[in-house]
Amino acid sequence: MEQTFNFNNELSGKIALVTGGTKGAGKAIAERLLQAGATVIISARNAPEKENSRLHFIPSDLSKAEGTQKVIREVLSVYGKLDILVNNLGSSTTPAGGFTALSDEDWESTLQANLLAPVRLDRGFLPQMISQKSGVIIHIASIQGRLPLYDSTLPYAAAKAGLINYSKSLSNEVTPKGIRVLTVSPGWINTTASEAWLGEIARNANSTIEEAQQGVMDALGGIPYGRPAQPEEVAELVGFLVSPRANYLTGTEFIIDGGTVPTI
Repeated sequence: MEQTFNFNNELSGKIALVTGGTKGAGKAIAERLLQAGATVIISARNAPEKENSRLHFIPSDLSKAEGTQKVIREVLSVYGKLDILVNNLGSSTTPAGGFTALSDEDWESTLQANLLAPVRLDRGFLPQMISQKSGVIIHIASIQGRLPLYDSTLPYAAAKAGLINYSKSLSNEVTPKGIRVLTVSPGWINTTASEAWLGEIARNANSTIEEAQQGVMDALGGIPYGRPAQPEEVAELVGFLVSPRANYLTGTEFIIDGGTVPTI
């Protein structure tokens, strides 16, 4: 039986946008905000596999400037405001092989999706948030901003490091105007995509899924908690951070990685 929680409608009346909200952590975040009473909009290139009529879906490729403008226009046209922006969209499709395997296109496409898409959305929604003197912006980064894996995700790690830096700088500018800006940096999250990836690793190595998972954890230097995060665990952190209970939190990065990053 699906477990539900009562969040006392603490986000009632709030309009929230979750990018990349059709699957994985983004889907879990959207559903968590919905449970708390928010009106939730999700955006992604492709429609969710299972439609939820309570979520307003906007199809858009946010790695392109025209895609972000489409989302900004539709949200403000339909709802007139945005109270919560969760910049969750992120992807890495670059090849393995280190820096010599990467083309300019690899770098540009990764930076567009992971850094410039949040920057453009922030720029589009902040004037209205500043006008109403309230709002929360969450940037979903990654522990790779601190713990980069050069072999296959060098541009992604660099983009997320830039996002962490940008998020802190933005918070210094807009917090005095009533806008809270926070960063959430997950470690490895157990999503449908990661499960498929583990299956491929296991097949190629003629090993079990459990052995493949342990191999990935070893490559990360180990996860003291012993497993990747569940999307709902990341969503619960985000749900707290955007709530009135977190009103004094801004300009901070929250790492949720089961202890993966070995330094302070």
